[in-house]
Amino acid sequence: MITIAICKGRTAKQAIKFLVQCGYEFKDDVQTTRKLIIESTDNKIQVILMKGQDIPIYVDAGVVDMGLVGKDTLCESDCDVYEILSLDIGKCKLAVAGYANFNFKSKKFLKIGTKYPTMTKAYFKALGIRHEIVELSGSVELAPLIGLSDVIVDIVETGRTLSENDLTVLEDICDISSKIIANKLHFKTKYAENEPIINSLTSTKL
Repeated sequence: MITIAICKGRTAKQAIKFLVQCGYEFKDDVQTTRKLIIESTDNKIQVILMKGQDIPIYVDAGVVDMGLVGKDTLCESDCDVYEILSLDIGKCKLAVAGYANFNFKSKKFLKIGTKYPTMTKAYFKALGIRHEIVELSGSVELAPLIGLSDVIVDIVETGRTLSENDLTVLEDICDISSKIIANKLHFKTKYAENEPIINSLTSTKL
């Protein structure tokens, strides 16, 4: 049995639906069950539901074979895993946001509020802008509103939260979607078991 870690919540519902489209059926209904471990009826896949930030850690440690995780979470992690496949699940963008008409690229120094310090640092370093990163865990939109930062870097889906707080996307940094990752050792030693699952995901994706 191959174990796959998936983020709890909406991502899990989308992922299970995707796996069902690949031909796998599950013993429990992800919409209603409170179980954290769900097995396929053919006993080939075991889905383990957990917090997204924990998925690369579990995969790297070899506790699970594969994981479905957002590119943002993967980039913020220092775990050593294989990135196998991109899926059209959880699509959004990482973006710089702030007050409209604020020309952040013209500034010599910026304070930036974000939950994604690694990606933010790389982006502004490439621009050559001196900056201070204020690492936050809550509603980052507050930072420019009350003067903690000049701009924020955050995940944007519809942009509604930004607009309702008089903020806007100033520049997109990169597209974000879910990635299938694998433990490096298990990917080799369990290749015969991994291959049909990966092939099913690839063919359905295409």
